[in-house]
Formats: sequence, C-alpha cells, structure tokens
Amino acid sequence: MTRVGVQFGESRQSRRPGLTPLIDVVFLLLVFFMLATRFGVEVTTPVVPAAGGSADWVGPPRLVSIAGAEQVTLNGAAISERGLVDALRPLMPSPDAPVILRAEPGATLQDVMTIAGIVREGGFSNLVFAR
Repeated sequence: MTRVGVQFGESRQSRRPGLTPLIDVVFLLLVFFMLATRFGVEVTTPVVPAAGGSADWVGPPRLVSIAGAEQVTLNGAAISERGLVDALRPLMPSPDAPVILRAEPGATLQDVMTIAGIVREGGFSNLVFAR
C-alpha cells in the first residue's frame, strides 16, 4: 500500500490570539459589578466633645456603664438592655439632657454602639461618651 500525499495548500504560521477582546470583556464585567453592587449603608453616630465643666448638667446622674454584651448598669445598678430606656425616663429633666455612656474594660465597640442605639431609639439624642 502506498500513501498518496495530499497537499491542502500552504501551511500558515499559527497566530497568537489578540488580547484586546479579552481586556474589553474584563472591563465590561468590572463596570457591571461596580454598578450592580449595593454598597452598605453607613450609620453614623455624632460624637461631640463635652464642652468643659458641670455648668450644663441638670438633674440626677445618668451614667450608663457597659461592661459587656449584656452587662449594663445605670448609676451602678445592674439593668437589662430592654429596661434601660424606661429607667432613664424619670432621671431626665428634658429629652435633650445628656446621658453619659462609659465603656468598662472588656466592652467591645459593638456593645457600646448597641447600647447607644437603644438609648437613641428611646428618644434621648444627647449622648456623651466617656472613658
């Protein structure tokens, strides 16, 4: 048996694929995901330094100490997070009177912000953060 050679034409050198279409696709995907992504909503808590002295303080003490996730005291007495707002109401001469929040050792920033959120939802907006 003899093989008959078939010539199909000139052989071409292999061409490298162009990177331009690939780069276009990557940029289109990048733009798509940037536009489709929902970024987190920022929640801010205004922090205003206490303006020196006790001249602004009116009424009984309102010191909320936060020692942990569920270890909250109001003026030294242990209290639950749910009962905090109700316990603060009789101590407030006005809704804009200051409430001092103090983080004890072992309290995390999340613990402090959770308690601050509870107090704010209760209608008290003048929070003073102490060390």
